[in-house]
Amino acid sequence: MKNLIIASTSTIYGLGYLEYLLPILKEHFKNADTVIFIPYARPGGISHDDYTAKVAEAFAKINKKIVGLHTFKNPAEAIEQAQGIFTGGGNTFLLVKQLYKTGVMSALKSTLLTGVPYLGCSAGSNITGLTMETTNDMPIVYPPSFQTLGLVPFNINPHYLDPVEGSTHMGETRETRINEFHAFNTQPVLGLREGSWLEVRNEKITLKGSLSARLFRQNQEPLELEPEVDLSDLA
Repeated sequence: MKNLIIASTSTIYGLGYLEYLLPILKEHFKNADTVIFIPYARPGGISHDDYTAKVAEAFAKINKKIVGLHTFKNPAEAIEQAQGIFTGGGNTFLLVKQLYKTGVMSALKSTLLTGVPYLGCSAGSNITGLTMETTNDMPIVYPPSFQTLGLVPFNINPHYLDPVEGSTHMGETRETRINEFHAFNTQPVLGLREGSWLEVRNEKITLKGSLSARLFRQNQEPLELEPEVDLSDLA
């Protein structure tokens, strides 16, 4: 049993933190009075306390209490007892390193397989895939493994960007980077554009939001997938 929201981003242009998702989250966490927040990704180097406070302010709008995982003496045990869980964005390398260091990675997977509601944004979405290898982040620390939760049968590339027509940027596009990944790896990669998310209910995976997503498979042309498409059989 799985009950997940896997979002490309926490914030879309013109709206506050998590604002675009709050109506969805109110229903998603309806049976949870308290949600444990995993602040390990620390975007911009923000402290665990400051990051948790930012999240708490957003969740207060839907009458949910946020408690930072960093405040527990035994974080793995706290995850196993959680009513709901949110992993925020930031640096995926740092997040994964801390999840392994604290013993939370395995506890998180086993807990989420029981149906505890989960929200992941950006780095918190990266870790729901098979590996973290399609993150956009700099390798600022060295995790013991790139293997992540494997709650969906593919990798995720959050914040997916299309080439801008007429741009003078000479660097690699996101599609180029994913092609580099597929030179050595076989699993599909789903490029999630800003404002899009996946809804996972048991084994059903549905693309949500108003934008299409871009699906990459090794040695195949990319596909555009429209909202409400069922990704359950993607492998």
